[in-house]
This record gives sequence, structure tokens and C-alpha cells, in this order.
Amino acid sequence: MERQVIATKQAPRAIGPYSQGIKIGGLVFTAGQAGLDPSTGELVAGGVAAETRQVLRNLQAILEAGGSSLASVVKTTVFLTNMDDFQIMNQVYGEFFPQDPPARSTVQVSRLPKGAAVEIEAVAAAT
Repeated sequence: MERQVIATKQAPRAIGPYSQGIKIGGLVFTAGQAGLDPSTGELVAGGVAAETRQVLRNLQAILEAGGSSLASVVKTTVFLTNMDDFQIMNQVYGEFFPQDPPARSTVQVSRLPKGAAVEIEAVAAAT
């Protein structure tokens, strides 16, 4: 099986030794994405809703660069620094997955890179 590294300028560059995504065996795996603006590398302002929206835009860009899409996502994992933000994150998340949403796990973590409130990773079928 050929392993393809996915890299796009439409999503924030990796801030460590990892790839934005990997395509292998008909699947696309993304690295966890925070609400970073791809052009500045800084966290977007506006709280959990704005961060979640940017996270999902970043994931969309990586998936599309890997020959997939949000519609092909089969599983996500959401990391929140405060589970009290679940409803806000969930509302925005639902805007990006309005029908037949993927399987999902959501966990609270003590801290995320760059002080982010939310991070999401995804696995999708390559289209």
C-alpha cells in the first residue's frame, strides 16, 4: 500500500514533526486541527464557536487536498479543554455535518497547543 503525505497551504502548517494528513488504503487520516488561521498560524478570536468553525474549515482543506471531503468522514475525535463548551461546539459541528454525521468521540483534556479550546481529528474515505 502506498502511503501519501497530504500537505496544503489552505490549512495551518504542522507545528511539530507530523503531517497534516496521510492517505493510505482508501482512507485519509488527519492530524488534530486547532482553530488556527492558516495565513497567520494564530488562534482565531471569538471563542469556542469561532475556533470550532475554523477547525472544521482546516479539516475540510486537508481532506480535499487528500482527495476526500467532509461528506466522506467516517469518524472524528473532538478534544475540548472544557466540557461545558460541548453544546457550543456541537452546534457548530452540526452545521458542517447536517446529515448522516460521522461516528464521534468527545473527550475533555487539560490543555491543547497554542491555548486552543477545541481540537478535532478525522478519518475519511478517499473519494
